[in-house]
Amino acid sequence: MKLPIALYGNPVLREVAKDISPDYPDLKILIDNMFETMHHSDGVGLAAPQIAKSIRLFLVDASPYGEEKPELADFKRIFINAKITKREGDEELFNEGCLSLPGIRENVKRKTKITIEYDDENFEHKIEEFEGIPARIIQHEYDHLEGILFVDHLSTLKKKLLRKKLEQIRTNKISVHYKVILNK
Repeated sequence: MKLPIALYGNPVLREVAKDISPDYPDLKILIDNMFETMHHSDGVGLAAPQIAKSIRLFLVDASPYGEEKPELADFKRIFINAKITKREGDEELFNEGCLSLPGIRENVKRKTKITIEYDDENFEHKIEEFEGIPARIIQHEYDHLEGILFVDHLSTLKKKLLRKKLEQIRTNKISVHYKVILNK
């Protein structure tokens, strides 16, 4: 089932998400619905706060980058109760967008390598390092768990230039091809 996306301005996007346990109700169904929602919305990642659930869950599917980078063709992960423990390497710019901020794309600086601890969908604990595009997508989705949006990484000037677009999103004056949760 396709779930609606919370838009910029929805308070859930600014909350620090809570850990969940293996007995979280209908977790498998939620994960399946999140993948369906992400794919329908042309995203490469989706965090639970984006569907108005303030829980520490996000998923990544980097396969759309598979043509350019064959090693990403099957890169799909589910992250539960994640914690980035290390960010290292150079900071690189990359053009990012977000389903919660439709119509906005900006260059964002992020570290090129991360170490992350998380539980997978079976609640098996993992510690992994990621580099390049996977590290970027993971950091973007992880930020959602911390109440951070990619526009928060932009300069004050960039934010001022985006003020009108952000206000249009916040006041529901946008059109997208996926279901959204309208702001009140």
